[in-house]
Amino acid sequence: MGRHSRILAALGLSLGLVAAHPAPGALAQTRGGTLVMVTVPEPPTLASYLSTSGPIGQVVAKVYEGLIDVGPGFEIKPSLAESWSMSDDGLSITFKLRQGVTWHDGKPFTSADVQYGIMNVLREVHPRGGATLKVVESVETPDDHTAVLKLSEPAPYLMVSLNGYESPITAKHLFEGTDPRNNPTANAPIGTGPFKFVEWQKGQYVRLDRNDDYWQEGKPYLDRVVVRFIADASTRTAAIESGEVHYGAFGSIPNIDVPRLADMPEIEVTTKGYEYVAPMMQLQFNTTKAPFDNALVRKAIATAVDRQFVIDNVWFGFGKPATGPIHSAFEPTGLYTTEGVTDFINVDDRIAKANAMLDEAGLARGADGIRFSMIHDLTPYGEEWRRFGEYVKQVLAELGIAAELRYEDVPTWLKRVYTDYDYEMSSNWLYGLPDPVLGVHRQYHSNQIRPGTVFVNGTKWSSPETDALMDAARIENDPAKRAEIYHEFQRKVVDATPIIFMHELEFTTVHNTKVKNAVMGPLGVYHSFADVWLEE
Repeated sequence: MGRHSRILAALGLSLGLVAAHPAPGALAQTRGGTLVMVTVPEPPTLASYLSTSGPIGQVVAKVYEGLIDVGPGFEIKPSLAESWSMSDDGLSITFKLRQGVTWHDGKPFTSADVQYGIMNVLREVHPRGGATLKVVESVETPDDHTAVLKLSEPAPYLMVSLNGYESPITAKHLFEGTDPRNNPTANAPIGTGPFKFVEWQKGQYVRLDRNDDYWQEGKPYLDRVVVRFIADASTRTAAIESGEVHYGAFGSIPNIDVPRLADMPEIEVTTKGYEYVAPMMQLQFNTTKAPFDNALVRKAIATAVDRQFVIDNVWFGFGKPATGPIHSAFEPTGLYTTEGVTDFINVDDRIAKANAMLDEAGLARGADGIRFSMIHDLTPYGEEWRRFGEYVKQVLAELGIAAELRYEDVPTWLKRVYTDYDYEMSSNWLYGLPDPVLGVHRQYHSNQIRPGTVFVNGTKWSSPETDALMDAARIENDPAKRAEIYHEFQRKVVDATPIIFMHELEFTTVHNTKVKNAVMGPLGVYHSFADVWLEE
Protein backbone atom coordinates (compact mmCIF):
# COMPACT_ATOMS: atom_id res chain seq x y z
CA MET A 1 0.00 0.00 0.00
CA GLY A 2 1.41 3.41 -1.02
CA ARG A 3 1.90 6.35 1.35
CA HIS A 4 -1.23 8.15 0.12
CA SER A 5 -3.27 4.96 0.41
CA ARG A 6 -2.10 4.49 4.00
CA ILE A 7 -3.11 8.06 4.83
CA LEU A 8 -6.59 7.49 3.45
CA ALA A 9 -6.93 4.13 5.15
CA ALA A 10 -5.89 5.62 8.50
CA LEU A 11 -8.72 8.11 8.16
CA GLY A 12 -11.19 5.39 7.36
CA LEU A 13 -11.59 6.78 3.86
CA SER A 14 -12.36 3.56 2.07
CA LEU A 15 -12.01 3.66 -1.69
CA GLY A 16 -14.77 1.11 -1.98
CA LEU A 17 -18.50 1.39 -1.37
CA VAL A 18 -20.50 1.22 1.81
CA ALA A 19 -24.03 -0.05 2.25
CA ALA A 20 -26.09 1.23 -0.66
CA HIS A 21 -29.52 2.83 -0.60
CA PRO A 22 -31.19 4.04 -3.77
CA ALA A 23 -31.82 7.78 -3.84
CA PRO A 24 -35.48 8.80 -4.05
CA GLY A 25 -36.59 8.99 -7.65
CA ALA A 26 -33.26 7.66 -8.92
CA LEU A 27 -33.23 3.94 -8.26
CA ALA A 28 -30.23 3.32 -10.51
CA GLN A 29 -27.96 5.45 -8.37
CA THR A 30 -26.00 3.89 -5.54
CA ARG A 31 -25.56 5.76 -2.28
CA GLY A 32 -22.18 5.72 -0.59
CA GLY A 33 -18.49 5.51 -1.23
CA THR A 34 -15.52 7.83 -1.52
CA LEU A 35 -14.57 9.41 -4.81
CA VAL A 36 -10.84 10.10 -5.04
CA MET A 37 -9.87 12.73 -7.58
CA VAL A 38 -6.49 14.25 -8.37
CA THR A 39 -5.95 17.97 -8.92
CA VAL A 40 -2.79 19.61 -10.28
CA PRO A 41 -1.28 21.73 -8.91
CA GLU A 42 -2.34 22.00 -5.29
CA PRO A 43 -4.49 25.14 -4.92
CA PRO A 44 -2.94 28.12 -3.14
CA THR A 45 -6.14 28.70 -1.14
CA LEU A 46 -9.75 27.50 -1.16
CA ALA A 47 -11.15 31.01 -1.66
CA SER A 48 -12.96 30.77 -4.98
CA TYR A 49 -14.49 34.20 -4.28
CA LEU A 50 -10.95 35.60 -4.33
CA SER A 51 -9.21 33.71 -7.13
CA THR A 52 -10.17 32.03 -10.39
CA SER A 53 -7.19 29.68 -10.20
CA GLY A 54 -8.35 26.44 -11.79
CA PRO A 55 -7.39 24.05 -8.97
CA ILE A 56 -9.37 26.16 -6.47
CA GLY A 57 -12.54 25.84 -8.52
CA GLN A 58 -12.09 22.10 -8.96
CA VAL A 59 -12.20 21.63 -5.19
CA VAL A 60 -14.51 24.37 -3.93
CA ALA A 61 -17.29 24.04 -6.52
CA LYS A 62 -18.46 21.15 -4.33
CA VAL A 63 -18.76 23.48 -1.32
CA TYR A 64 -20.06 26.82 -2.66
CA GLU A 65 -23.06 27.32 -4.93
CA GLY A 66 -24.40 30.09 -7.12
CA LEU A 67 -27.83 31.44 -7.87
CA ILE A 68 -28.02 29.28 -11.00
CA ASP A 69 -26.41 26.23 -12.57
CA VAL A 70 -25.38 25.73 -16.19
CA GLY A 71 -26.63 22.71 -18.11
CA PRO A 72 -25.84 21.29 -21.55
CA GLY A 73 -26.00 23.88 -24.32
CA PHE A 74 -25.51 26.60 -21.68
CA GLU A 75 -29.06 26.12 -20.41
CA ILE A 76 -29.63 28.18 -17.27
CA LYS A 77 -30.91 25.93 -14.49
CA PRO A 78 -32.08 26.64 -10.93
CA SER A 79 -29.71 26.35 -7.98
CA LEU A 80 -29.96 28.62 -4.91
CA ALA A 81 -32.55 30.52 -6.93
CA GLU A 82 -35.49 28.32 -7.85
CA SER A 83 -36.88 30.84 -10.36
CA TRP A 84 -36.28 34.31 -11.77
CA SER A 85 -37.83 36.94 -14.00
CA MET A 86 -36.44 39.89 -15.91
CA SER A 87 -38.08 43.27 -16.42
CA ASP A 88 -39.02 44.28 -19.96
CA ASP A 89 -36.26 46.89 -20.06
CA GLY A 90 -33.64 44.36 -18.93
CA LEU A 91 -32.65 46.50 -15.95
CA SER A 92 -34.03 44.34 -13.15
CA ILE A 93 -33.75 40.61 -12.41
CA THR A 94 -35.89 39.20 -9.59
CA PHE A 95 -34.72 35.91 -8.05
CA LYS A 96 -36.99 33.76 -5.91
CA LEU A 97 -34.61 31.98 -3.58
CA ARG A 98 -34.92 28.41 -2.44
CA GLN A 99 -36.32 28.01 1.06
CA GLY A 100 -34.94 25.63 3.67
CA VAL A 101 -31.32 26.03 2.57
CA THR A 102 -28.72 26.21 5.33
CA TRP A 103 -25.05 27.04 5.43
CA HIS A 104 -22.72 24.28 6.53
CA ASP A 105 -22.55 25.86 9.99
CA GLY A 106 -26.33 25.52 10.31
CA LYS A 107 -27.31 29.17 9.76
CA PRO A 108 -30.14 29.83 7.26
CA PHE A 109 -29.39 31.06 3.75
CA THR A 110 -31.32 34.26 2.92
CA SER A 111 -31.43 37.12 0.44
CA ALA A 112 -29.10 39.07 2.75
CA ASP A 113 -26.35 36.62 1.78
CA VAL A 114 -26.98 37.26 -1.90
CA GLN A 115 -26.92 41.02 -1.39
CA TYR A 116 -23.73 41.01 0.68
CA GLY A 117 -21.99 38.33 -1.36
CA ILE A 118 -22.49 40.14 -4.67
CA MET A 119 -22.01 43.74 -3.57
CA ASN A 120 -19.35 43.38 -0.86
CA VAL A 121 -17.41 40.28 -1.86
CA LEU A 122 -17.64 39.35 -5.55
CA ARG A 123 -17.77 42.91 -6.88
CA GLU A 124 -14.86 43.91 -4.65
CA VAL A 125 -12.35 41.06 -4.76
CA HIS A 126 -13.28 38.47 -7.40
CA PRO A 127 -10.85 38.78 -10.35
CA ARG A 128 -13.64 38.78 -12.95
CA GLY A 129 -16.48 39.87 -10.68
CA GLY A 130 -15.44 43.50 -10.76
CA ALA A 131 -16.09 43.58 -14.49
CA THR A 132 -18.93 41.06 -14.78
CA LEU A 133 -20.94 42.50 -11.89
CA LYS A 134 -20.10 46.13 -12.54
CA VAL A 135 -23.58 46.62 -14.00
CA VAL A 136 -25.20 45.53 -10.71
CA GLU A 137 -25.91 48.86 -9.01
CA SER A 138 -27.71 47.33 -6.06
CA VAL A 139 -29.36 44.17 -4.75
CA GLU A 140 -32.73 44.75 -3.09
CA THR A 141 -34.06 42.27 -0.52
CA PRO A 142 -37.81 42.79 -0.06
CA ASP A 143 -37.96 39.56 1.97
CA ASP A 144 -35.68 36.70 3.04
CA HIS A 145 -36.32 34.73 -0.12
CA THR A 146 -36.35 37.42 -2.80
CA ALA A 147 -33.32 39.18 -4.24
CA VAL A 148 -33.68 41.83 -6.94
CA LEU A 149 -30.61 42.80 -8.96
CA LYS A 150 -30.84 46.38 -10.24
CA LEU A 151 -28.69 46.93 -13.33
CA SER A 152 -27.26 50.09 -14.88
CA GLU A 153 -27.77 48.67 -18.38
CA PRO A 154 -29.06 45.45 -19.98
CA ALA A 155 -26.57 42.62 -19.44
CA PRO A 156 -27.39 39.52 -21.52
CA TYR A 157 -24.16 37.88 -20.34
CA LEU A 158 -24.93 38.16 -16.63
CA MET A 159 -27.20 35.20 -15.94
CA VAL A 160 -24.81 32.51 -17.16
CA SER A 161 -22.07 33.92 -14.92
CA LEU A 162 -24.08 33.54 -11.70
CA ASN A 163 -23.11 29.88 -11.18
CA GLY A 164 -21.19 28.46 -8.24
CA TYR A 165 -17.83 28.35 -10.02
CA GLU A 166 -17.88 31.89 -11.40
CA SER A 167 -19.96 33.66 -8.75
CA PRO A 168 -19.97 31.67 -5.49
CA ILE A 169 -22.39 33.05 -2.90
CA THR A 170 -20.79 33.54 0.51
CA ALA A 171 -22.40 33.86 3.95
CA LYS A 172 -22.97 37.40 5.20
CA HIS A 173 -22.59 36.38 8.84
CA LEU A 174 -19.10 35.04 8.10
CA PHE A 175 -17.90 37.95 5.97
CA GLU A 176 -19.56 41.07 7.33
CA GLY A 177 -17.04 43.26 9.14
CA THR A 178 -14.05 41.41 7.69
CA ASP A 179 -11.70 42.02 4.79
CA PRO A 180 -12.71 39.27 2.33
CA ARG A 181 -9.05 39.04 1.29
CA ASN A 182 -8.19 37.78 4.76
CA ASN A 183 -11.36 35.94 5.74
CA PRO A 184 -10.76 32.69 7.71
CA THR A 185 -12.91 30.75 5.23
CA ALA A 186 -10.12 31.06 2.66
CA ASN A 187 -8.68 27.76 3.87
CA ALA A 188 -11.82 26.33 5.48
CA PRO A 189 -14.77 27.17 3.21
CA ILE A 190 -18.35 27.16 4.49
CA GLY A 191 -20.97 27.00 1.77
CA THR A 192 -24.39 25.57 0.98
CA GLY A 193 -23.20 22.87 -1.43
CA PRO A 194 -23.52 19.07 -1.36
CA PHE A 195 -20.18 18.57 0.39
CA LYS A 196 -18.75 20.06 3.58
CA PHE A 197 -15.12 20.93 4.02
CA VAL A 198 -13.50 18.74 6.69
CA GLU A 199 -9.75 19.20 6.46
CA TRP A 200 -6.81 20.15 4.26
CA GLN A 201 -3.60 18.24 4.78
CA LYS A 202 -1.18 20.45 2.84
CA GLY A 203 0.74 18.60 0.18
CA GLN A 204 -1.55 15.58 0.47
CA TYR A 205 -5.31 16.02 0.16
CA VAL A 206 -8.50 17.96 0.89
CA ARG A 207 -11.34 15.98 2.44
CA LEU A 208 -14.99 16.90 1.75
CA ASP A 209 -17.81 14.95 3.43
CA ARG A 210 -21.45 14.54 2.51
CA ASN A 211 -23.77 17.39 3.55
CA ASP A 212 -26.63 15.48 5.16
CA ASP A 213 -28.73 18.67 5.22
CA TYR A 214 -28.35 19.42 1.52
CA TRP A 215 -31.43 20.98 -0.07
CA GLN A 216 -31.59 18.48 -2.96
CA GLU A 217 -33.37 15.52 -1.42
CA GLY A 218 -31.38 12.30 -1.65
CA LYS A 219 -28.24 14.02 -2.83
CA PRO A 220 -25.32 13.88 -2.91
CA TYR A 221 -24.93 10.17 -3.52
CA LEU A 222 -21.29 10.03 -2.44
CA ASP A 223 -20.28 9.94 1.20
CA ARG A 224 -17.05 11.74 0.55
CA VAL A 225 -14.78 13.39 -2.00
CA VAL A 226 -11.03 13.30 -1.41
CA VAL A 227 -8.96 15.59 -3.61
CA ARG A 228 -5.37 14.41 -3.76
CA PHE A 229 -2.28 16.36 -4.77
CA ILE A 230 0.35 14.26 -6.52
CA ALA A 231 3.18 16.26 -8.04
CA ASP A 232 4.74 13.53 -10.17
CA ALA A 233 2.91 12.96 -13.47
CA SER A 234 3.85 9.28 -13.82
CA THR A 235 2.61 8.63 -10.27
CA ARG A 236 -0.75 10.20 -11.15
CA THR A 237 -1.02 7.95 -14.19
CA ALA A 238 -0.15 4.88 -12.12
CA ALA A 239 -2.70 5.85 -9.46
CA ILE A 240 -5.61 6.06 -11.88
CA GLU A 241 -4.45 2.93 -13.69
CA SER A 242 -4.46 0.97 -10.41
CA GLY A 243 -7.84 2.36 -9.26
CA GLU A 244 -6.28 4.23 -6.34
CA VAL A 245 -7.56 7.45 -7.96
CA HIS A 246 -10.93 7.54 -9.71
CA TYR A 247 -10.97 10.90 -11.48
CA GLY A 248 -8.62 13.47 -12.99
CA ALA A 249 -9.45 16.52 -15.11
CA PHE A 250 -7.70 19.43 -16.83
CA GLY A 251 -4.77 17.34 -18.01
CA SER A 252 -3.87 16.08 -14.56
CA ILE A 253 -3.34 12.78 -16.34
CA PRO A 254 -0.70 13.58 -19.01
CA ASN A 255 -1.92 13.50 -22.61
CA ILE A 256 0.94 11.21 -23.57
CA ASP A 257 -0.56 8.49 -21.33
CA VAL A 258 -4.22 9.06 -22.22
CA PRO A 259 -4.47 6.93 -25.42
CA ARG A 260 -3.08 3.88 -23.59
CA LEU A 261 -5.39 4.40 -20.62
CA ALA A 262 -8.39 4.88 -22.93
CA ASP A 263 -7.85 1.33 -24.24
CA MET A 264 -8.29 -0.10 -20.75
CA PRO A 265 -11.83 -1.43 -20.09
CA GLU A 266 -11.98 0.11 -16.61
CA ILE A 267 -11.00 3.63 -17.79
CA GLU A 268 -13.06 6.22 -19.65
CA VAL A 269 -11.74 9.38 -21.31
CA THR A 270 -13.76 12.39 -22.41
CA THR A 271 -13.03 15.88 -23.68
CA LYS A 272 -16.52 17.06 -22.67
CA GLY A 273 -17.01 19.37 -19.70
CA TYR A 274 -14.80 22.25 -20.82
CA GLU A 275 -17.34 24.17 -22.90
CA TYR A 276 -17.90 26.71 -20.14
CA VAL A 277 -14.26 27.81 -20.04
CA ALA A 278 -13.84 27.44 -23.83
CA PRO A 279 -10.00 27.36 -23.79
CA MET A 280 -8.18 28.52 -26.90
CA MET A 281 -4.50 28.27 -27.79
CA GLN A 282 -3.05 31.13 -29.84
CA LEU A 283 -0.12 33.15 -31.07
CA GLN A 284 -0.39 36.86 -30.37
CA PHE A 285 1.51 39.78 -31.83
CA ASN A 286 2.61 43.07 -30.37
CA THR A 287 0.88 45.05 -33.12
CA THR A 288 2.76 48.24 -32.22
CA LYS A 289 6.12 46.77 -33.26
CA ALA A 290 7.23 46.57 -36.89
CA PRO A 291 6.79 44.52 -38.95
CA PHE A 292 3.87 43.15 -36.94
CA ASP A 293 2.04 46.45 -37.20
CA ASN A 294 1.32 45.30 -40.77
CA ALA A 295 -1.74 43.01 -40.98
CA LEU A 296 -0.37 41.37 -44.12
CA VAL A 297 2.69 40.14 -42.19
CA ARG A 298 0.49 38.77 -39.43
CA LYS A 299 -1.75 37.04 -41.97
CA ALA A 300 1.26 35.50 -43.70
CA ILE A 301 2.32 33.75 -40.50
CA ALA A 302 -1.30 32.77 -39.79
CA THR A 303 -1.39 31.18 -43.26
CA ALA A 304 1.91 29.33 -42.80
CA VAL A 305 1.24 27.51 -39.52
CA ASP A 306 -0.59 24.20 -39.85
CA ARG A 307 -3.04 23.91 -36.98
CA GLN A 308 -3.90 20.25 -37.48
CA PHE A 309 -0.21 19.32 -37.58
CA VAL A 310 0.27 21.05 -34.22
CA ILE A 311 -2.71 19.26 -32.71
CA ASP A 312 -1.57 15.86 -33.95
CA ASN A 313 2.15 16.16 -33.23
CA VAL A 314 2.41 18.45 -30.21
CA TRP A 315 -0.87 17.99 -28.34
CA PHE A 316 -1.20 14.23 -29.06
CA GLY A 317 -4.37 14.69 -31.09
CA PHE A 318 -6.32 16.61 -28.46
CA GLY A 319 -7.68 19.79 -29.98
CA LYS A 320 -9.79 21.29 -32.73
CA PRO A 321 -8.55 23.91 -35.21
CA ALA A 322 -9.74 27.36 -34.16
CA THR A 323 -11.48 29.60 -36.66
CA GLY A 324 -11.57 32.94 -34.84
CA PRO A 325 -11.91 34.74 -31.52
CA ILE A 326 -15.10 32.92 -30.52
CA HIS A 327 -14.89 29.25 -29.56
CA SER A 328 -17.08 26.74 -31.41
CA ALA A 329 -18.59 25.76 -28.04
CA PHE A 330 -20.74 28.88 -28.52
CA GLU A 331 -22.41 27.32 -31.58
CA PRO A 332 -25.56 26.27 -29.63
CA THR A 333 -26.06 29.92 -28.64
CA GLY A 334 -25.89 31.15 -32.25
CA LEU A 335 -22.96 33.45 -31.54
CA TYR A 336 -20.33 31.39 -33.38
CA THR A 337 -19.94 31.49 -37.16
CA THR A 338 -17.47 30.67 -39.91
CA GLU A 339 -19.55 32.34 -42.63
CA GLY A 340 -17.49 35.03 -44.32
CA VAL A 341 -14.62 34.48 -41.89
CA THR A 342 -11.15 34.23 -43.46
CA ASP A 343 -10.18 30.54 -43.53
CA PHE A 344 -6.62 29.85 -42.38
CA ILE A 345 -7.27 26.13 -41.83
CA ASN A 346 -8.03 24.73 -45.29
CA VAL A 347 -5.07 26.19 -47.19
CA ASP A 348 -3.15 24.56 -50.03
CA ASP A 349 0.49 25.48 -50.58
CA ARG A 350 0.45 27.46 -47.36
CA ILE A 351 4.18 28.19 -47.29
CA ALA A 352 4.20 29.48 -50.88
CA LYS A 353 1.19 31.69 -50.21
CA ALA A 354 2.70 33.04 -46.99
CA ASN A 355 5.96 33.87 -48.78
CA ALA A 356 4.01 35.72 -51.47
CA MET A 357 2.30 37.81 -48.78
CA LEU A 358 5.63 38.75 -47.22
CA ASP A 359 6.95 39.72 -50.67
CA GLU A 360 3.88 41.90 -51.14
CA ALA A 361 4.52 43.47 -47.72
CA GLY A 362 7.92 44.61 -49.01
CA LEU A 363 9.99 42.36 -46.76
CA ALA A 364 12.58 41.18 -49.25
CA ARG A 365 15.05 38.44 -48.42
CA GLY A 366 18.66 39.43 -47.83
CA ALA A 367 21.68 37.72 -49.34
CA ASP A 368 21.45 35.14 -46.55
CA GLY A 369 17.79 34.48 -47.35
CA ILE A 370 16.60 36.20 -44.16
CA ARG A 371 13.81 38.77 -44.32
CA PHE A 372 14.06 39.79 -40.65
CA SER A 373 14.87 38.41 -37.20
CA MET A 374 12.54 38.22 -34.20
CA ILE A 375 12.04 36.70 -30.75
CA HIS A 376 9.20 34.30 -30.04
CA ASP A 377 8.29 34.33 -26.33
CA LEU A 378 6.98 30.93 -25.28
CA THR A 379 4.19 30.31 -22.80
CA PRO A 380 6.13 29.02 -19.76
CA TYR A 381 3.76 26.13 -19.04
CA GLY A 382 5.82 23.10 -19.92
CA GLU A 383 7.22 20.88 -22.62
CA GLU A 384 4.30 21.06 -25.05
CA TRP A 385 4.81 24.79 -25.36
CA ARG A 386 8.52 24.30 -25.97
CA ARG A 387 7.77 21.78 -28.73
CA PHE A 388 5.24 24.16 -30.24
CA GLY A 389 7.87 26.91 -30.24
CA GLU A 390 10.30 24.67 -32.11
CA TYR A 391 7.63 23.95 -34.72
CA VAL A 392 6.88 27.64 -35.22
CA LYS A 393 10.60 28.39 -35.50
CA GLN A 394 10.90 25.87 -38.33
CA VAL A 395 7.90 27.31 -40.17
CA LEU A 396 9.20 30.85 -39.82
CA ALA A 397 12.57 29.74 -41.22
CA GLU A 398 10.76 28.60 -44.38
CA LEU A 399 9.44 32.16 -44.66
CA GLY A 400 12.88 33.71 -44.27
CA ILE A 401 12.21 34.78 -40.68
CA ALA A 402 14.94 33.98 -38.15
CA ALA A 403 13.24 33.34 -34.80
CA GLU A 404 14.92 33.07 -31.42
CA LEU A 405 12.95 31.25 -28.73
CA ARG A 406 12.74 32.76 -25.25
CA TYR A 407 11.38 30.76 -22.29
CA GLU A 408 11.15 32.60 -18.97
CA ASP A 409 9.39 32.03 -15.66
CA VAL A 410 5.70 32.92 -15.44
CA PRO A 411 6.00 36.27 -13.58
CA THR A 412 8.70 37.53 -15.97
CA TRP A 413 6.70 36.44 -19.03
CA LEU A 414 3.50 38.05 -17.76
CA LYS A 415 5.29 41.32 -17.01
CA ARG A 416 6.97 41.31 -20.42
CA VAL A 417 3.69 40.79 -22.29
CA TYR A 418 1.12 42.66 -20.18
CA THR A 419 3.08 45.41 -18.42
CA ASP A 420 6.12 46.30 -20.52
CA TYR A 421 4.82 45.10 -23.92
CA ASP A 422 8.45 44.16 -24.52
CA TYR A 423 7.81 41.36 -27.01
CA GLU A 424 7.09 40.74 -30.67
CA MET A 425 5.17 37.45 -30.74
CA SER A 426 4.15 35.16 -27.91
CA SER A 427 2.27 31.92 -27.57
CA ASN A 428 -0.58 31.98 -25.07
CA TRP A 429 -3.91 30.42 -24.14
CA LEU A 430 -6.98 31.95 -22.55
CA TYR A 431 -10.48 31.01 -21.47
CA GLY A 432 -13.29 32.25 -23.72
CA LEU A 433 -15.81 31.71 -20.89
CA PRO A 434 -19.56 31.23 -21.49
CA ASP A 435 -20.21 34.61 -23.08
CA PRO A 436 -17.93 36.79 -25.23
CA VAL A 437 -18.41 39.75 -22.87
CA LEU A 438 -16.75 37.71 -20.12
CA GLY A 439 -13.78 36.19 -21.92
CA VAL A 440 -13.41 37.59 -25.43
CA HIS A 441 -13.86 41.36 -25.14
CA ARG A 442 -10.91 41.60 -22.77
CA GLN A 443 -8.50 40.62 -25.56
CA TYR A 444 -9.72 43.02 -28.24
CA HIS A 445 -11.39 46.09 -26.76
CA SER A 446 -9.35 49.28 -26.62
CA ASN A 447 -10.38 49.84 -23.02
CA GLN A 448 -8.70 46.56 -22.12
CA ILE A 449 -5.20 47.82 -22.94
CA ARG A 450 -4.41 47.98 -19.24
CA PRO A 451 -0.69 47.88 -18.41
CA GLY A 452 -0.09 45.62 -15.43
CA THR A 453 -3.33 43.64 -15.81
CA VAL A 454 -2.75 40.12 -17.10
CA PHE A 455 -4.74 38.22 -19.74
CA VAL A 456 -6.37 41.28 -21.27
CA ASN A 457 -5.47 43.14 -24.51
CA GLY A 458 -1.76 42.42 -24.69
CA THR A 459 -1.54 42.95 -28.46
CA LYS A 460 -2.41 46.67 -28.12
CA TRP A 461 -4.53 46.22 -31.26
CA SER A 462 -7.31 48.77 -31.33
CA SER A 463 -10.17 49.23 -33.76
CA PRO A 464 -13.06 51.72 -33.37
CA GLU A 465 -15.23 49.42 -35.51
CA THR A 466 -14.80 46.33 -33.36
CA ASP A 467 -15.02 48.40 -30.17
CA ALA A 468 -18.43 49.63 -31.36
CA LEU A 469 -19.54 46.07 -32.16
CA MET A 470 -18.53 44.83 -28.71
CA ASP A 471 -20.24 47.78 -27.02
CA ALA A 472 -23.45 47.05 -28.93
CA ALA A 473 -23.36 43.31 -28.21
CA ARG A 474 -22.80 43.90 -24.51
CA ILE A 475 -26.27 45.41 -24.06
CA GLU A 476 -28.24 43.69 -26.86
CA ASN A 477 -30.90 41.43 -25.35
CA ASP A 478 -32.32 40.20 -28.68
CA PRO A 479 -30.45 36.92 -29.35
CA ALA A 480 -30.73 37.14 -33.14
CA LYS A 481 -29.46 40.72 -33.30
CA ARG A 482 -26.69 39.90 -30.85
CA ALA A 483 -25.59 36.95 -32.99
CA GLU A 484 -25.39 39.17 -36.09
CA ILE A 485 -23.17 41.62 -34.22
CA TYR A 486 -20.79 38.90 -33.11
CA HIS A 487 -20.68 37.35 -36.58
CA GLU A 488 -19.46 40.66 -37.99
CA PHE A 489 -17.02 40.98 -35.09
CA GLN A 490 -15.48 37.61 -35.93
CA ARG A 491 -15.08 38.54 -39.60
CA LYS A 492 -13.29 41.80 -38.78
CA VAL A 493 -10.98 40.39 -36.10
CA VAL A 494 -9.85 37.42 -38.17
CA ASP A 495 -9.24 39.68 -41.16
CA ALA A 496 -6.99 41.90 -39.01
CA THR A 497 -5.28 38.92 -37.30
CA PRO A 498 -3.86 40.57 -34.18
CA ILE A 499 -3.94 37.01 -32.86
CA ILE A 500 -3.42 33.73 -34.71
CA PHE A 501 -6.15 31.38 -33.54
CA MET A 502 -4.37 28.02 -33.39
CA HIS A 503 -6.67 25.50 -31.78
CA GLU A 504 -9.38 24.99 -29.23
CA LEU A 505 -7.62 23.14 -26.43
CA GLU A 506 -9.20 19.82 -25.60
CA PHE A 507 -8.45 18.97 -22.02
CA THR A 508 -9.16 15.42 -20.97
CA THR A 509 -11.10 14.06 -18.05
CA VAL A 510 -9.94 10.54 -17.24
CA HIS A 511 -12.03 8.49 -14.83
CA ASN A 512 -12.76 4.97 -13.67
CA THR A 513 -15.81 3.44 -15.33
CA LYS A 514 -17.52 2.99 -11.96
CA VAL A 515 -17.76 6.79 -11.68
CA LYS A 516 -21.20 7.67 -13.06
CA ASN A 517 -22.36 11.13 -14.13
CA ALA A 518 -18.70 12.09 -14.26
CA VAL A 519 -19.43 15.04 -16.56
CA MET A 520 -22.84 16.66 -16.20
CA GLY A 521 -22.51 19.66 -18.49
CA PRO A 522 -20.23 22.45 -19.70
CA LEU A 523 -18.80 23.11 -16.23
CA GLY A 524 -17.31 19.62 -16.00
CA VAL A 525 -15.14 19.30 -12.88
CA TYR A 526 -16.39 22.75 -11.82
CA HIS A 527 -19.80 21.20 -11.12
CA SER A 528 -20.87 20.33 -7.59
CA PHE A 529 -20.72 16.50 -7.99
CA ALA A 530 -24.14 16.28 -6.31
CA ASP A 531 -25.16 13.81 -9.04
CA VAL A 532 -21.98 11.75 -9.16
CA TRP A 533 -22.20 8.20 -7.86
CA LEU A 534 -20.05 5.08 -7.74
CA GLU A 535 -21.23 1.79 -9.18
CA GLU A 536 -20.53 -1.34 -7.17
